[in-house]
Amino acid sequence: MAAEATTTKFQNPDFRPVPQPPDFHPEIAVTAHDGLRYWQFMIAGSIAGSVEHMAMFPVDTVKTHMQAIGSCPIKSVGVRQALKSILKTEGPSGLYRGIGAMGLGAGPAHAVYFSVYEVSKKFLSAGNPNNAVAHAISGVFATVASDAVFTPMDMVKQRLQLGENSTYKGVWDCVKRVLREEGLGAFYASYRTTVLMNAPFTAVHFATYEATKRGLMEISPESASDERLVVHATAGAAAGALAAAVTTPLDVVKTQLQCQGVCGCDRFQSSSIGHVIQTIIKKDGYRGLIRGWMPRMLFHAPAAAICWSTYEACKSFFEEVNDSSNSSTIT
Repeated sequence: MAAEATTTKFQNPDFRPVPQPPDFHPEIAVTAHDGLRYWQFMIAGSIAGSVEHMAMFPVDTVKTHMQAIGSCPIKSVGVRQALKSILKTEGPSGLYRGIGAMGLGAGPAHAVYFSVYEVSKKFLSAGNPNNAVAHAISGVFATVASDAVFTPMDMVKQRLQLGENSTYKGVWDCVKRVLREEGLGAFYASYRTTVLMNAPFTAVHFATYEATKRGLMEISPESASDERLVVHATAGAAAGALAAAVTTPLDVVKTQLQCQGVCGCDRFQSSSIGHVIQTIIKKDGYRGLIRGWMPRMLFHAPAAAICWSTYEACKSFFEEVNDSSNSSTIT
């Protein structure tokens, strides 16, 4: 009663509430470009990509071993058996073989990835944060550009991951020997497959991420700011898992092309995707096309959560820096 009396006491008929449209959510308004400069997107993306891949590298190593069929040490499709075999033959350090190549490739590639994505999204979405088509197309543009940077080091990384039977002593030894023995084209043998894999992967990933993020923020708009990191992590995990599951067969083809001739793995007469698929089915059946699907999902779900939350945290940092700089300029 006291609360009702207080409310009645301070009501003024001259002040009427302004009606809002039913979908009005002031807490989740999204700016077109977040007010960041191009180089700030590049730094945020570079940090996010490096953190993501370094944190999840052991899982990626298990996946590579499972997908590299042939005379390689691991033939089982089981995650547990693959992990036990790596630990038994090489110890814990075997899970981190090739991490140097990953470090050299992930930072620059993700700098290109996120900067191209943000610029494309700004141009294509025309300020509409709900434009899923713009997000998907922007993701495809981003992956085509970033794969051109990352594919050579990814090839080096996967060859080194195959373990102690590999003939390479390290990153630079692998680069020099591949150049001398196979030529520059070997570094891009899987580029077409990688783009064909990552284009749908990225389209599904970004569209799912933006839609999930928006949905989570609309469920609880009053706490969206407080739970921003959780929202990005959850949306990223959902997007990464779905995109990984859809594109596993092409990832197997990519691994086969990048590891051909290494550790007893098959060497293909052609880099044609159809030819590689036929070889995999002939040798390992249709299950060969889904080798490594579990570690791939186990990699991409937390990796995407780490990547997006780190990326958004870096963006928030730069937004604060820019706001502070603008305020000092005005005063």
